[in-house]
Amino acid sequence: MTPGPRAAIVDATGAVLLVRRSDDDTWVMPAGGLELGESIWDALVREVREETGLVVESATAIALYTGPQYWFTNAYGGQHQMFSVMFRVDRWRGSLVAETDETRDARFFPLSELPPLRPVYQETLADLDAFDGTLIVK
Repeated sequence: MTPGPRAAIVDATGAVLLVRRSDDDTWVMPAGGLELGESIWDALVREVREETGLVVESATAIALYTGPQYWFTNAYGGQHQMFSVMFRVDRWRGSLVAETDETRDARFFPLSELPPLRPVYQETLADLDAFDGTLIVK
């Protein structure tokens, strides 16, 4: 099992931030796994900074994705069940960096112009839209 944060960063126009992974060329939300000794908050701040250059100042936990349907195959062929905490990033600072060690591009997309997304990210956007203040647990 791989625990970690996922960040939904939406700007004032309603556009969502996606990053294009350098390893498989897919568009995803900033996310990753916990490092040993790290809290979920620290992992969120680190992953967003590493993948976008932005610094998270405040965020709200929106959903937990823990079921057996949430799994992935890593670049080495290993399969992992995810335990993801999805955060809505409420405030951030800094300038967006389009290309990092882990990404080839990063930009805000209007919801009507999203690139193809894996089902888990489509679900995340739907959960973000449906969030009523009660943590969603799946």
